[in-house]
Amino acid sequence: MIYRAAEAVLLTESEVERSFRRLFVNQEVSDATFEKAESLIDELRPENPLRHRLTVELDELRAHHAGSK
Repeated sequence: MIYRAAEAVLLTESEVERSFRRLFVNQEVSDATFEKAESLIDELRPENPLRHRLTVELDELRAHHAGSK
């Protein structure tokens, strides 16, 4: 019997950023949207500058969204 390990699909920085941006364009922003954004950010290494930048942007988007309710 042959066992195959599941292959992890790693996203590039460009793919993470593009997917992050698409989450917040022309659609309803919900808690699920923020969870998806966090999952994308988690794809990046902790020391990655893009991770820091997107985390700050996500915090700002959350604050804006909470203020507009």
